[in-house]
Amino acid sequence: MRTRVQYLFLFSFGVIFLFATQAFCAPPHEKTPPELADLMQYLKTAEEQNNSLRSAQHAWQAEVKKALGEDTLPDPRLSFGYYTTPLETRGGPARYKYGLSQSFPFFGKLSLKKQIAMREADGFKAKLDAVRLQLFYDIKTTYFEYAYLAKAISITKENMELLSYLEKVATTTYSTGATSQANIIKPQLELGKLEDRLASLREQQRPLVEKLNALLNQEPDTPIPFPKEIPVIGLKTENATLIENMRDSNPNLQYWGTVLNKQNSGLKLAEKSYFPDFTFGVEAIEVDDARNDGVTGDGENPVMVSMSLNIPLWQDARDAAVASSQEKIRSTRQKQLGLERLLRSELELTLYQYRDAERKVSLYRDSLIPKAEQNFSVNMEAFINGSGSSLDLIDSERTLLEMQLAYYRSLANQAQRFAKLEVLVGHELTGSYSRSSLKQPQAHNE
Repeated sequence: MRTRVQYLFLFSFGVIFLFATQAFCAPPHEKTPPELADLMQYLKTAEEQNNSLRSAQHAWQAEVKKALGEDTLPDPRLSFGYYTTPLETRGGPARYKYGLSQSFPFFGKLSLKKQIAMREADGFKAKLDAVRLQLFYDIKTTYFEYAYLAKAISITKENMELLSYLEKVATTTYSTGATSQANIIKPQLELGKLEDRLASLREQQRPLVEKLNALLNQEPDTPIPFPKEIPVIGLKTENATLIENMRDSNPNLQYWGTVLNKQNSGLKLAEKSYFPDFTFGVEAIEVDDARNDGVTGDGENPVMVSMSLNIPLWQDARDAAVASSQEKIRSTRQKQLGLERLLRSELELTLYQYRDAERKVSLYRDSLIPKAEQNFSVNMEAFINGSGSSLDLIDSERTLLEMQLAYYRSLANQAQRFAKLEVLVGHELTGSYSRSSLKQPQAHNE
């Protein structure tokens, strides 16, 4: 039979393994790690099923198909006229007339109309890209929040097991008179706090699952397993390159670029309004036989070819249209410039938040958690030897718990800020991935 001291020594070694804090970092690689395979599948599912994304796709396709017909000529006009009283002509009485005409806008007007429609479709494509990026961002941030929740629940449960054990030990020693009642009450209080925290954490699972299912267009109660890991994501792109990519690829900036291109084409079309449009036609009159014999042109149907054009006489309206187009262009340029500066400031802030989370990941992993574990081990040894109290041990355990939670919180923040950078630059970024989990506790025999 082993003594109680032997059991406590065995327990202490188990606790050291339980709270081991060295991070195992695999060599970084550019490919997505296996830990994110579920996330990649969620993104693929959302690409195929999300309602907002599919709606934006249909809206874009509708504008493209609409633009294809904008350079078509106006429909030809068929005319028919009937003389209620026959019109007497030398060749005979005219009964009715008919004709066909076709209008031709001034050179370049049709192509400009198509350009305007195509730029309008480009704007819908930019909106589609923005919807896709925002959708992926929402999925990634929710996924990493869900991954943090999984880690928080796991760590809290492990600490509850430890406190439960300490409570039993304190109760046993109190019954023999070897400790005070305070050493029993303190673990019970801390255990109650952790039970409350665990309940709150578990309550967060349902809304996160429902949000992911909504983004994936799945039933709200579709099970989604907890992610296993939150990888350390290293940013490999320089700040200057990110800013340049943002200017070239951000869909919101691209949208205002399409608006500006459309308005430039609209200005050219307004300037074309100073030139006339043409209409060409042919018209024939149906004539009966002449009433008298020997008349020249007896019964012949006269044919008339015509051309007409509108006279751009009222210049005020055309001047106003040109001036309005110019003002719209100036307005759009100001919006584009203001948005670019706002996005750049947001990019700088997100970079700071990413770097800050990156710094905290290293700080907790390499410095604070090892020190907290060392402090916990010292208090555990003192508690086993009888020279320390459970109060000190619980304080050190609480500190270690908070350090571990802060570590995984920083990991989730880093991954979420990386996803935000992708939204701002307008495309996925190349990152390095490494494993982040603290070593799992090893089993030990009593």
